[in-house]
Amino acid sequence: MKAKLISTLFAGLLLVTPFVAVNAGDDDKHHGDDGALKKAVAEATAAKKKAASVGGEWRDIGKFLKKAKKAAKKGKMKKAMKLAKKAKWQAEAGYKQVMAQKTVELPSYLK
Repeated sequence: MKAKLISTLFAGLLLVTPFVAVNAGDDDKHHGDDGALKKAVAEATAAKKKAASVGGEWRDIGKFLKKAKKAAKKGKMKKAMKLAKKAKWQAEAGYKQVMAQKTVELPSYLK
């Protein structure tokens, strides 16, 4: 009796697990915080402009922002947020890179 109960529970668990795993990613479509995403995109855009002002805008910042906006339109808020944060990080890193290299003294043969 116990063996039959355990095997039934195990079989039921095997049937439910794939359904839960497949639908876990769908939460993103229904529970996105639009305000937080707009703020993240605005911060990334401001950081991009700051980096560009000193010549430190990295190549993919604009691509990440564009993809973030596209993902948001499709309702993929987690992906959009991740891309916006990545764009902001790259913009801040590009700005820091330029500022750090301003103080570097080059050897005379490179001047």
